[in-house]
Amino acid sequence: MSAPGTVRVACLGAGYFSQFHYGSWARMPGAVPVASCNRDITKAQATGLPAYDDLRRMLETERPDLLDIILPPVAHAQAIRTALDCGVKWMICQKPFCNDLAEARAICAEAEAAGATIVVHENFRFQPWYRAIKSALEAGRIGQLQQATFRLRPGDGQGPRAYLDRQPYFQQMERFLVHETAVHWVDTFRYLMGDPVAVYADLRKVNPVIAGEDAGYILFDHPGGVRALFDGNRSLDHAADNHRRTMGEAWFEGTEGTLTLLGDGSVHLRPFGGLETEVILPPDGWEGFGGDCVHALQAHVIAGIREGSPLENTAQDYLKVIEIEEAIYASAEAQAKIRME
Repeated sequence: MSAPGTVRVACLGAGYFSQFHYGSWARMPGAVPVASCNRDITKAQATGLPAYDDLRRMLETERPDLLDIILPPVAHAQAIRTALDCGVKWMICQKPFCNDLAEARAICAEAEAAGATIVVHENFRFQPWYRAIKSALEAGRIGQLQQATFRLRPGDGQGPRAYLDRQPYFQQMERFLVHETAVHWVDTFRYLMGDPVAVYADLRKVNPVIAGEDAGYILFDHPGGVRALFDGNRSLDHAADNHRRTMGEAWFEGTEGTLTLLGDGSVHLRPFGGLETEVILPPDGWEGFGGDCVHALQAHVIAGIREGSPLENTAQDYLKVIEIEEAIYASAEAQAKIRME
């Protein structure tokens, strides 16, 4: 029996990335995982939780307070609609959220009508290095920010077997680099610098076995004249013992200094005109994914449910990320800068 006030969590999906969700729920104060559902029930059973292969049956039997949807976008809408029909009022849904903007808008409207709240599991903004960079920017540590660059270099996209051992559906995604990966930085750039007012994209395919684009440049015009560049190539790597920790390196350059994110998760500040650097965040010691950002996001949601604290990345707010993504693809097709309305 759950303690009073404890959030009962049911999980849908038991694929590769779900291990980080389940691991987080198992050590989450104020929450208890109560069940797992997967179409291959043996994977649900492997979580050690009561296992189901039918979502509706799990929801009607377990009556969770929160459903954690850990599935690819093609399955999001049906899962959310089933949960709404079963009276679930709180959901976390993995990104990319839904198949496209129209579907995401429809789902948001249906959730709002049912009095339900969905938080998109966009966890990169919860990585400790971006929280440290946000604090430094707000404190004026580098003066007036003028430009930012992130170079995506996970080094996992080479050869005919790219992604087959971990997330094989990556090879079949017709929209890949932006829809699956760069959205992390679309959202993170929003968090750090505000919504862009325009985007320009040059996308390409490097590995021929990948259906979608896997390399490219995206230029963002942010408020106040700030420019940000996402430079992505999944076939190339960066200096790191774990290429999936930060997935690359970043620079935030201002009138009084530069913040640098390295592949070990450390953040350094070099004052303008100087050579010495100050470590404002030491190297990451978390052995799991992304500085334990999955746990940080899920803890954020539990606090929102239990304490009523404001939530980041509600599905309604996340629609802006999808709108920006659509503009990026439109820019690449038109070979022109697209202004955001």
